[in-house]
This record gives sequence, structure tokens and C-alpha cells, in this order.
Amino acid sequence: MKWDKRLVAITSGLTGGLALAATPAWAGLGELNLPYGVTSIAHMNYDLNMLVLWITIFIGIIVFGAMGYSMYYHRKSQGAVAAQFHHNTTIEIVWTVLPLLILVGMAIAATRGLVLMYDTDNADMDIKVTGYQWQWRYDYLGEGVSFYSKLDEQSNQARVLGSSVRPERVDNYLRNVDKPLVVPINTKIRFLITADDVIHSWWVPDFGWKMDAIPGYINRAWANIEQPGVYRGQCAELCGRDHGFMPIVVIAKTPEEYKKWLAEEKKRQSASEGAEQAAAEPSPAIDVAQTQS
Repeated sequence: MKWDKRLVAITSGLTGGLALAATPAWAGLGELNLPYGVTSIAHMNYDLNMLVLWITIFIGIIVFGAMGYSMYYHRKSQGAVAAQFHHNTTIEIVWTVLPLLILVGMAIAATRGLVLMYDTDNADMDIKVTGYQWQWRYDYLGEGVSFYSKLDEQSNQARVLGSSVRPERVDNYLRNVDKPLVVPINTKIRFLITADDVIHSWWVPDFGWKMDAIPGYINRAWANIEQPGVYRGQCAELCGRDHGFMPIVVIAKTPEEYKKWLAEEKKRQSASEGAEQAAAEPSPAIDVAQTQS
């Protein structure tokens, strides 16, 4: 009876302490898990992660529950005597077959996910992503649109030691870029990912995957974004001094808004190229004799 009271007191104290400690953390509870994301690949990763989590929790409850029950109700002070046996065919079959079935089920689900993740065929559009130290270049293949994307100027100023720009006053500090990638929703986009100097890695968590950008090699990935929004990512491969200052921003628009943006971007880049060509052309020679006459 005395042990029962002590156990209840200890359990109540631990439960209350954990509840108090966890109260401030409820607001950020969602950050402890994978994001559900905005693509079918991200959803699949989330569902597989939750499946494995619940299987693990279920097994943990059984194992630790049996351990706790045995330690409490079969303790030495109660006069319990340990059973002496070393072989049980039925138990050995169960604890071999059951984990095997669980692992096979998990492997099947994971393999289906990998097959889906690498199915880049029948894409509606292609975007080439090239990593540089320390920026990205995006080429809309077949559209004649390309640009570089790097850390935005405010973040770049704020990260300098002694700068008058305070990091806490910069929106999305170190997570914003000067020119984001713009894509349409409900469109299968194939990403052709490579690098020009060292290995980088293009990663947007809400897409459910990351892909290495390797010089001289092209990796393929795809995304079909389900809803408009701004999705942020980061280079996920240590690539040198400014690796931590190489963010990714993707803006997903409706197909109509995307077409409008693409048309405006084509005009802007065409005008810019025309101005550069005009500035590079030599001035026409002046006929001195004709001028004097």
C-alpha cells in the first residue's frame, strides 16, 4: 500500500511538471514534425512519417508497459521468483515474423514513394536550376527567360558585423531573395538541377524533397504545387563561406497570373538585352570631309 501511494505521488509530480514545462511549447508544436507541404510528394512523406511514428509508439507502449508492470508487480520485495526458461518456439516465431511484416509493409510504402518521387516524365514545363557560390540561376527552358536569385540587400547588410541595419527589423531575415522563382500551381514542373562550381543542394521543405546540385551532372526532380503562396527554402549542402546566406524563395501563382508574369518578364528582359546591345555597339564614324563641306 505504501508503494502504491509513493508511485501515485511520483507519477502525479512528473505529469504536472511535464505539463508546466510543455505549456510554452504548444505554440510551436507543429515545428516538431515534418510540414504537410503543398505537393503530393510532401503529403506522402508526411503520411509515411506518421505511420512509422504511430507504429513505434504502439510498440513502445507494449514494451515499456510490460517492463513497468513486471518491475512493479514482480519485484523482489513482494517475494517474486524469476522464471527459469530459455526457449519458447511460439514466442520466437511471433517476435521474428511480426517485426518482419512491419518492416516489409514500411518498405513497400517507402518504395512507392521513391518511385513517385523520381517519376519526372510528362512534365508540363522545365526549369533549370544552377547553383553558384552563393546564388541560384533559374532558366525557364523554352521561354527565353532566365535570371539570378541571391540574398536580398537588407539581409545582406544586416548580416555584416557592426551594420546599422538590425537583423530583427528585417522581414524574413536571411530567408528572402532579391528575385524569387515564380511558378504556376496545378502544373507538373520538372527541375533540372546542376551547379557551376561546388556541390549545392536545392531544398524547399514544402515540396517534400531536396536535390543535390552537382557540377557537370544534372539531377531531376519535380513538383506539382497545389495552392498559391510563398515557399521558402535553403541550400542544404555545405558549399563554402556563405553557405548560410543562400536562401530560396518560390512564389506559386495561378496559371493566369503566371502567364501574365511571364509575359511581363519576357518584355523586361528583351528591353534590357536591347539596351545592353545598344550600349555595346560602337558609335558610327563621322565623315570629316562631309562635315566640313
